[in-house]
Amino acid sequence: MTRYFVTGTDTDAGKTLVSAGLLALARSRGLTTLGLKPIASGSLPTPDGLRNDDALALQARSVPPVAYDLVNPFAFEPAIAPHLAARQAGAELDLAGLCAHLSPLLREQRDLILVEGAGGWRVPLNEREELAGLALALELPVILVVGLKLGCLNHARLTAEAIRADGARLAGWAGSVVDAAFARDAALFADNLATLERTLGAPCLGVVPRLNRVKAARRPEAAIAYLELPHGN
Repeated sequence: MTRYFVTGTDTDAGKTLVSAGLLALARSRGLTTLGLKPIASGSLPTPDGLRNDDALALQARSVPPVAYDLVNPFAFEPAIAPHLAARQAGAELDLAGLCAHLSPLLREQRDLILVEGAGGWRVPLNEREELAGLALALELPVILVVGLKLGCLNHARLTAEAIRADGARLAGWAGSVVDAAFARDAALFADNLATLERTLGAPCLGVVPRLNRVKAARRPEAAIAYLELPHGN
């Protein structure tokens, strides 16, 4: 059983596309899976309560099936930083509560379990704690999703440095093209990827091109061809 915490270089870096893609890839190989997104901002009201598209994508690729409230116990409507969304909703977020929720789920006998964060590594959880502390408390290796655009080299290297400085292990990274123009010059794009491979010091799990947004949101399986599963914890 392998378990990872998935973080990104920024909001909209492609964390869910990569996370759901990895879960789908595992499923295509007959493995059992579980995708968890404990905190999600930008959720929509439904007859069943608030639902977040990213959490739904992870739930849909979790086999055996799992209830939504287990995948995403904290859903907030405004698409803002989690600690601010929680404050507006009158909710309290803390590492102890999140660990209590996630710990039994992480003990389930699944071949691949991914816990997707919110935003980047340094996103605040409350006035004292960061969401990054969840990976540390649960001793989860980290997969970093790099949003490939101008400035990504700096963002990726700083995030990798922060992950290691906090005492977590960077188990791998995946690139996700968020700016099509950035990838248009094939030679320059290849040079950027080579720099990331040389400087991040962790295996590359793949590079996902800029996919049609609707296709990517509804069918993350489109990313399977560009990804490889991490090799153990």
